[in-house]
Parts: sequence; structure tokens; C-alpha cells
Amino acid sequence: MLKVAVKKLPKSEVEIEGELEPEIFESYFAKALKKIGETLKLDGFRKGKVPENVLLSKVPEIRILEEMAELALSEHYPKIIESEKIDAISRPEISITKLARHNPLGFKIKTAMLPQIKLPDYKGIAKKIISGMTDAEKNVAVTDEDLESTIMDIRKSRAPKIHMADVSVDDSTPPKPSPEGRASSPSEKAGDEVKSELPEFNDEFVRALGPFKNVADFRAKLKENIKLEKENQQKEKTRLKIIEKIIDESALEVPEILIGIELDKILYRMESDITQMGLKFEDYLKHLSKTKEDLRKEFRKDAEKKTKLALILNEIAKAEKIVADPEQVAKEVAAILEHYKDADPERARMHAENVLTNEKIFQFLESQ
Repeated sequence: MLKVAVKKLPKSEVEIEGELEPEIFESYFAKALKKIGETLKLDGFRKGKVPENVLLSKVPEIRILEEMAELALSEHYPKIIESEKIDAISRPEISITKLARHNPLGFKIKTAMLPQIKLPDYKGIAKKIISGMTDAEKNVAVTDEDLESTIMDIRKSRAPKIHMADVSVDDSTPPKPSPEGRASSPSEKAGDEVKSELPEFNDEFVRALGPFKNVADFRAKLKENIKLEKENQQKEKTRLKIIEKIIDESALEVPEILIGIELDKILYRMESDITQMGLKFEDYLKHLSKTKEDLRKEFRKDAEKKTKLALILNEIAKAEKIVADPEQVAKEVAAILEHYKDADPERARMHAENVLTNEKIFQFLESQ
């Protein structure tokens, strides 16, 4: 018989306090002794073949009691969270409050659980934001200025660069990546030190860029691409408005463990980018006069927002029974494994499912 009391704590954590009856706890004595015997090395005995009476004389009772408690709780903890309907998402923190032979086993367990989320009228929010879009936002147009500006950028990128001999470039300051991991390269800072002559914009120039017949063909295709890019930017802007409003109007307590996981991801991406740029992360931190803990504090709000977003999207998917199409998931996984040979197939599948499900959720919200 197991007696437990569950107390809800802040930040979606729970504390389970309970006792396991003496008879049940005592039933783990033989198992605990056997388990200790399997690893114990004693002169004159083969490993795992030490007789019980010898074990009892050599092993302190507290060691046996601790093993009994571990075996008992590893077996009963899953039963507790199932019977109490606790969606645990972290490793339990277990402390023993009573530990003696022929007595109840007293324990306290603290764990984080999936938070209860009170969603707002997300369909209404999406509908209101979409119906409030202007004609210019709904029907994206490409101006002559957009076209000429992009053509100028392409010509500049293809211009032969002549470095000025009398200008020194200081690359000693490492660039600062954003929480998402994007970083400007040191060469971007050197724009003023380079003179360039723009190539002539003619049929020959555009044919060198790709499968274009002439300038008119290039302009037409470029205009289509700019339109597509502007439409995508507008779509992202609208999606951001919708989801930020849903986050603002949702009620949930974000578990600390999930914020920690998101912070780990942000710092991992940042460290990877710094390393790829040929810098040591420790040197980069020294240059900023910051520690990893300082960065964790800086990026905490970003991590909290991302965690809320993931939890809310997951809740909407459950409410609307939205799931990713298995065929699309399989295609996406194949593409990931093709590009990243060392990628873990299971993690690739989870990532693909997540991305495709989220896309379906946004399409659902946009259709309101």
C-alpha cells in the first residue's frame, strides 16, 4: 500500500510526499543484497558469487537500505505519476525522509510537469489580424525601385574588388552573433577599404548569372523572385503578429527545466557559429567580458518566449487534431539525412514532424 500527497508548486512543479508500507519496503531486501553482491569484489570469492551471510557481514546496513529505497522508488514512481495523472517532463529529485528496517519508507519527490495551458480564442485572434490587413499587405507589389536596387546589389557583388594598399583592416574585434546564431563576417566591416568598378548590365552579364536569355528575361524572372520573397516576408510578419497575440493572451506557467533546455540550444548554436569563424568561444567571452551565465541571463526572455511558443502550438495541435503528413515527414527526413550524414534519424524525424506540424497549424490559423 502506498500513501501519497501531491502539492502543486510554482512554475509547473509538483512535490509528491509519501510512505511505502514496511512489508512492501522489506520485500526489496533480498533484491538489494543480490544487486550489491553482483558488483562487490571480495578476496577468495568470484564476482557475483559471494554468499549472503558473508555479504551481510561485509556490507553496512545503510548501504543495503539505500539500495532497497532506490529499487522500491524506481518501481513505484511510474505508478505514482500514472495514478495521480502527472505529465512529468523532468528527472525526479528524490529525497528520503525515513529509512530503517521494518519501517515505512518515507520520501519526497519533486518533478516538473507539462503546464496547464489556458488558450485564448486563437481562431478569433487569427481572423481579426488577417481581416485587418491592408490591400498593400494582401497584394504585395514590386516597385521599379525594388527592381533597380536589387540589380545594383547584384552588380556590386560581381564587381572586381581592388583593395587600397594604404588602408589597414582591423579584424581583431570578433563579431557578435544574435541568439539565433547569425553573425556578420569580419569582411563585411571592410566595405570602405575596397574600390570597385561596376560591370555593365547587359545580356552577356545576365547570361553569366544563370539560364537567362537577355536583360528583359532576367528582369521578369527577378521581379517574380522579389515578389515571392516579399510575400514570404509579409506572411512571416502576419504569423508573428498572430502568435504573439495568442502568447500574450494565453495563461501558462513555463517550467524552469524547459527554459533551461531552450537556453542550452541558443548557447550551443552561438558557440558553433563562433567556432566555425575560427575563434575560440572562451576568447570570445573574454573579449565581451562575459561568462556563459551572463549570456544565459541575457537570452532568458528569448528562451522563455520560444518555450511558450512551442507549448502553445503543441496545445493548438492537440485541440484541433493537427498532425504532420507521414509521407511529407519521410521525404523531409530523407532530405535531412542526405545533407547531414551523421544526423540521428530519430532526431531528424522529430524535427521534421515538428516543423511540418507547425506549418499546418499556421495554415489552419491563416484560413480563419
